[in-house]
Amino acid sequence: MRVLTRAAQLGGGGVLVPTMGALHEGHLSLIRLARTAAPGPVVVSVFVNPTQFNERADFERYPRDLDRDVALAGSAGADVIFAPQVDEVYPPGIQVPVPALPNVATRPGLEDAGRPGHFAGVCQVVLRLFDLCQPTHAVFGEKDWQQLQVVRALVAAQARDVTIVPHPIVREPDGLAMSSRNVLLNPEARRTALVLRQALIEAARVETPKAGEAIMRQVLDRPGIEIQYAVIRDAETLETWSPARPGRALVCARVGDVRLLDNHAWPERDPGH
Repeated sequence: MRVLTRAAQLGGGGVLVPTMGALHEGHLSLIRLARTAAPGPVVVSVFVNPTQFNERADFERYPRDLDRDVALAGSAGADVIFAPQVDEVYPPGIQVPVPALPNVATRPGLEDAGRPGHFAGVCQVVLRLFDLCQPTHAVFGEKDWQQLQVVRALVAAQARDVTIVPHPIVREPDGLAMSSRNVLLNPEARRTALVLRQALIEAARVETPKAGEAIMRQVLDRPGIEIQYAVIRDAETLETWSPARPGRALVCARVGDVRLLDNHAWPERDPGH
């Protein structure tokens, strides 16, 4: 496996798995899916993108361990690690444009409201990585559901010749969605965080968004949790759900001082399995 820092060293083609490092089993499952998604090399980018953090402290404390990431990515089947410095992605003196954002990045009032500027940074870096790596396919996880829909809409709007391949949420044995931020949870907060999944399970058992949202808020209403949102929306647009469309239940909460996300298809009779 090669570790490269410059785009000129990449040959183009293959499957890109964009990451910010701090790899865990969820990322490794994306890499394994990439191996089967299309011919060509599997390229895992490791780049902590400064433009998608609206809190500098969050950017500074984001876990970084490239040697560990290289070893894990290689074990999962990556062919190339692309670990650029900031000046490779955002060259000095060159304005890297922020594209026109799709509606799903600005209208739902979810991550777009809770993290101002976040999706501008996501769209900017995703297109930049596509330009640098020239993949035919790119794999994104479903845990960041709104991000997945933003990337899909962005690729469609720009008529990019990149196929977006989704991967279902990967969970810990106790049901917590895997996230690089989980390592920041102390033991008590780690136990408390399990109620995010429980809220989704309870919501999936009812027939209306109003009832599902009420149940999620009831389950999440406990010490140590600050609810950011608990909603049921159209699965693609993340706006108001209508019965003719697939739905998605989404929750976001601060557990202690760590912001966590989770989601699930809605409605579903038995989401715990």
